[in-house]
Amino acid sequence: MQKLTPPDKYDEGIIRTETTKSGPSTSPPTSLDQPAHRDGVTTVEEIEEKHKSHFAYFKTRDFYLVLVLGQVLALCITGTNTFTSLLVGKGTSIPAFQTFFNYALLNIIYSSYTIYKYGFKKYGTLLLRDGWKYIILSFLDVEGNYFVVLAYRYTTILSAQLINFWAIVVVVVISFLFLRVRYHWAQIIGILVCCGGMGLLLASDHITHSNGGTAVNQLKGDLFMLLGSSCYGFDNVLEEFLVSKRPLYEVVGQIGFWGMIINGAQAGIFDRAAFRSATWDGQVGGYLLPLFSSFSITNGVVGRDSFTPIMFRMSSAAFFNISLLTGNFWGVAIGTKVFGLRIHYLYPIAFVLIMAGLIVYFTLTKSVLGDAKKPWLGRNQQLGVSGIGTARRKAENPEAIVNAHAGDSSGFGSEELRSLIGRGGSDGVDDDDDEENSWW
Repeated sequence: MQKLTPPDKYDEGIIRTETTKSGPSTSPPTSLDQPAHRDGVTTVEEIEEKHKSHFAYFKTRDFYLVLVLGQVLALCITGTNTFTSLLVGKGTSIPAFQTFFNYALLNIIYSSYTIYKYGFKKYGTLLLRDGWKYIILSFLDVEGNYFVVLAYRYTTILSAQLINFWAIVVVVVISFLFLRVRYHWAQIIGILVCCGGMGLLLASDHITHSNGGTAVNQLKGDLFMLLGSSCYGFDNVLEEFLVSKRPLYEVVGQIGFWGMIINGAQAGIFDRAAFRSATWDGQVGGYLLPLFSSFSITNGVVGRDSFTPIMFRMSSAAFFNISLLTGNFWGVAIGTKVFGLRIHYLYPIAFVLIMAGLIVYFTLTKSVLGDAKKPWLGRNQQLGVSGIGTARRKAENPEAIVNAHAGDSSGFGSEELRSLIGRGGSDGVDDDDDEENSWW
């Protein structure tokens, strides 16, 4: 059995192993020219050197996985927005209350598993030592959800879709300034192409004079949406940072734990009057149930795995947000049946343009790892956790890095893929629970 040495024992970016009670140590490759051995430890740099080529990431199945995953999440968020608009139409606007049970569900599932993994003593230490970091993350998440849902009380569904655009600006700027992310020119072009598609959607709305209904107070609703999208942007970047450093179950569990407390207090203070005056009938209940489901999927409750955090690990907060731009198209597509909207001819063109931007974002990158390699984790990702979707996990399973056109799996080993689709267990979620891994 091997375990990775803590960061201060790394020598020149090469991940080394040490002897444990379960077996002997294994010497790693000492040169980029040496092949990776199954019982050795391969560096991230070795993987990139071995598979370095034009369109390297475009040839992997990881690329197509994050592309599809982004659209699944866009549909979930669109579902959340649609049912929120339906609730407002019924006279039920309870922005804090309608997300409380989702945080409670996240807490029950993920915090329970965290306690199982850590034990009560280590879990208590986690709350005391690192709780403030997760409080910040949870506060941003709660307020982002709160102001976005509140905005639907005053603005329209199509105007509200602008959240995705402003969140992109926040994510790119914060990632550049604080996480040392340096975007390739092709990535910048991809983002701009996606924003161009967004512009076509807005132009279509202006031409057709269709905004999804009458706004009670357009300016107030848009300001709430702008504030909510800003919180989302900061939240996405911080969550990407944390899930690259710590196990998924810990991060999502802490979001649920602190989010439930913050959200519950907020609902008790601000939603009491709205709760009493809200309409409660079978139709409202029918709207709330899928609303909870869409929110839960987006924030990670599907079996034992998490979608959004995995998206952050495999790609980035920037790619996640430009993927959500297609939510405008999905929103109008759903709105044709629900709100009687009409799809203008520019909408399909805009959708294709956004998808093209997503492809351009990764097309010219020469790294087979794409955005899974995080600049703040060191050259060989030695400062990060080894878990599903991380570049470090791929370094420990180099045989899984192969081209998609060769007909083999890419990015995920067979064990990792089985855990992603629901096997679960300690070996299938995150293997690195070592407190020696300094992460802040």
